[in-house]
Amino acid sequence: MFRNALEPWHLLVLGVVIIVLFGSKKLPDTARSLGKSLRILKSETKAMKESDETAAPL
Repeated sequence: MFRNALEPWHLLVLGVVIIVLFGSKKLPDTARSLGKSLRILKSETKAMKESDETAAPL
């Protein structure tokens, strides 16, 4: 039913819609914010794994 559901032209149309909705001015700021959020998430998950590894040997 969903065979080949996501083709390259779908991504192109999605990209155009995003640019039209958000405008070219806000996209760099949005990408920067997303990057910061992902870095914070990555550091937090790394900290959680390290704390779990240090707590496990009890």
